[in-house]
Amino acid sequence: MAVTIEFPRRRPGRLTPPEEYAELRARPGLVRSALPGGCAVWLVTRHEDVRQVLTSPYVSSNPEREGFPTLGEVQTVPLHEQIPGWFVGYDPPEHGRFRKALIPEFTVRRIKAQRPKIQQVVDARVDALLAAGSPADLVREFALPVPSLVICSLLGVPYSDHEFFENHTRTLVTFTTTKEERQHAGGELIGYLERLVTIKQRFPGDDLVSKLLDRAELSVQEIVGVGLLLLIAGHETTANNIAIGTVMLLLNREWIGDPRAVEEILRFASVADLVSLRVAVEDVEIGGELIRAGEGIVPLVAAANHDVDVFDHADTFDPSRPARQHVAFGYGVHQCLGQHLVRAEVDIAFATLFDRVPTLDLAEPVEDLPFKYDGILFGVHALPVTW
Repeated sequence: MAVTIEFPRRRPGRLTPPEEYAELRARPGLVRSALPGGCAVWLVTRHEDVRQVLTSPYVSSNPEREGFPTLGEVQTVPLHEQIPGWFVGYDPPEHGRFRKALIPEFTVRRIKAQRPKIQQVVDARVDALLAAGSPADLVREFALPVPSLVICSLLGVPYSDHEFFENHTRTLVTFTTTKEERQHAGGELIGYLERLVTIKQRFPGDDLVSKLLDRAELSVQEIVGVGLLLLIAGHETTANNIAIGTVMLLLNREWIGDPRAVEEILRFASVADLVSLRVAVEDVEIGGELIRAGEGIVPLVAAANHDVDVFDHADTFDPSRPARQHVAFGYGVHQCLGQHLVRAEVDIAFATLFDRVPTLDLAEPVEDLPFKYDGILFGVHALPVTW
């Protein structure tokens, strides 16, 4: 019989994943646990097993499947009728229809062409940071505005509304918010995107929403859902990577200026540890354990990215290592559509920030930083810095 354990959580003051992850990887088979809220799930921690879960045809990302993990009364991934177009909750072949419509805007070539615009955004935010003076909150002044400005430009969303969608996004990705708070935040964001799409129908521009409307490959409601997903994912995860990455580079200054640090930060931090929730749709064997149809699965991305069988001295920050096999962006058909954009933003952000503010330093000890232990994504609520 499978062992039932308390769901492992990040430790205050630590950048590394929960210590329990290493213990779980060393056990034969898998273990049972429960998400915050009580939903029973299988925890998958080994790199090979996580990749198997994310590519298995017997495992689904569809929240409408019986047994899909939830946070108590809160639907972790929105149902299709709630937000059509939230394509990470669709299985093939329907998932592929959305990917096909969006991929042209997220290719390596397309993102390379966007780098000058990203550079302009980063330069402007460093200007503002320096003008405001030391000390400062790097999250509020830099890590959050950079990806917010970039995704706003991509989607055609006015940046003047950034506080609106940033605040509501924070509600949606926090475990401790109530069902009513999440429903209200989701409804407000959907209403906002619906108004935006209506405006773009009448006054199209050179932005993703206008292009999707022009191609007519997706319905209007699906475009609203796609826009909502990209708006949330496009700023929240990247902001966390920039903030956590800054902390890691300040603690390991010998790697400042080395472009290899970007990939290692993505692996080491694994900010989207709990994003890839799944459910078995048929009986399937994972890691020597039989998972029955209808049982929830949590592939722990950070555990896989710290698997010592794949990454030597995995808990050591070492950008010289070959880290491309990490699963920080997922794996298989659901691998993050915006991964090239994230890499470009993080790369430009670090190169520019440390070049122009070479004396940047933490204003508080790492153990006192307000890490995000209460949400789906890992990061810091604020990052006090001086220079």
